[in-house]
Amino acid sequence: MKIIILGAGQVGSSVAANLCSEANDITVIDRNPAVLRNLQERLDLQTINGSGSHPSVLEQAGAKDADMIIAVTNSDETNMVACQVAFTVFHTPTKIARVRNHEYLKSSELFAQEAMPVDVLISPEQVVTEYIARLISFPGALQVLDFAAGRVQMVAVKMTGQGMIIGKRISELAAHLPTIDFRIVSIFRGGQAIIPDGGTEIQRDDEVFFIGAPKQIKSLLKSIKLTDKPVKRIIIASGGNIGRRLAKLLENKYQVKVIELSTPQAQRASEELNSAIVLNGDAADEELLIEENIDDTDVFCALTNADEANIISCMLAKRLGAHKVMALINRAAYVDLVQSDVIDIAISPQQATIGSLLAHIRKGDVVVVHSLRRGAAEAIEAIAHGDRRTSNVVGRSIDEIPLPPSTSIGAIVRDDNVLIAHHDTVISPEDHVILLVADKKRVPEVERLFQVNITFL
Repeated sequence: MKIIILGAGQVGSSVAANLCSEANDITVIDRNPAVLRNLQERLDLQTINGSGSHPSVLEQAGAKDADMIIAVTNSDETNMVACQVAFTVFHTPTKIARVRNHEYLKSSELFAQEAMPVDVLISPEQVVTEYIARLISFPGALQVLDFAAGRVQMVAVKMTGQGMIIGKRISELAAHLPTIDFRIVSIFRGGQAIIPDGGTEIQRDDEVFFIGAPKQIKSLLKSIKLTDKPVKRIIIASGGNIGRRLAKLLENKYQVKVIELSTPQAQRASEELNSAIVLNGDAADEELLIEENIDDTDVFCALTNADEANIISCMLAKRLGAHKVMALINRAAYVDLVQSDVIDIAISPQQATIGSLLAHIRKGDVVVVHSLRRGAAEAIEAIAHGDRRTSNVVGRSIDEIPLPPSTSIGAIVRDDNVLIAHHDTVISPEDHVILLVADKKRVPEVERLFQVNITFL
């Protein structure tokens, strides 16, 4: 696939790195030649220095025969104009734009093909906000991923403390949890993926991926004593875009405080929020945190634009007694450095956003993609089409499907019903099949499984 990426910032670079590893023809456009040189040294791609909204620059990048344009510069206006130019001048089939300003997003008519022809809108702030909210609603989880419009959830949990399933084989779990319908789709142990079977024993410090309907997953975490105490009090460090969105989303369910260093930002937050308390101060001020009862805080979220400030304020909050701390971290190296050791959950905006893009790049009818393990694995929702003659999956039991190594099917959504996958479960036409691919290199094989033969058409 020939793809043009506008913007070589954190999101653009992450997208390029993900797509280059899959044998795509990638060209990145940016105004900063130093950033482009660094990108070209690391990845097998082409770069062009210039403005991605200019027709001449897009033509130089090969827009005439490009399959897709992904506009993720820091300017909403540049991204939107680039999509307009790609549509009008070059007839590019798929146009994806990052748009952050809520004023643009409020109008559903703005992005119609006859107006501003953007096929897919990506709002990283909205994606990250919803991701953090899901984490807060599942105390004890490292990741919470939605499939089939929220009818299925996949949750990653670290096996620590006194979890009742530690030391037990998977075949023994049904006897201990007879009323809960779930499946373990993967276990990461020492950084290595294990596709479990009935004889797999769950060990301390394993990172286990469970899948099931949301109510079943919540019951499961509570039953196996891996759920933290219910969240009541939340402190959000930052009244910026993400901080305000998150506070707005949570303020009616929890006791929310926002700490913002910038006086204008604090003023704006106080005007937009209703019940949340807004404080104008430094989230790394020990006296302020103590005064605001940090030791009685269930979740502390540091969501400023500075990785270092987020890490430091989380470290301080944890030392002062905050039960759980989450930090927004852009640099991948920092995520690996602090996750679990210093900070309970490190949130990468790039990894949270990349799945929204990958779903439009995957072959076969792939409708949802979540990037896992810093991009090393993926969770995929694909729709099965055809029949036993034209499809590799329809009409076959899971045992019969030639799944690639390190790949497992966790659940199936059929006519709004959630079916936990078993070895003898047979795939029907139009089933939404949810898979975990522990080795991303195997994703093309999964895509081929869900492509129907030409005779189906």
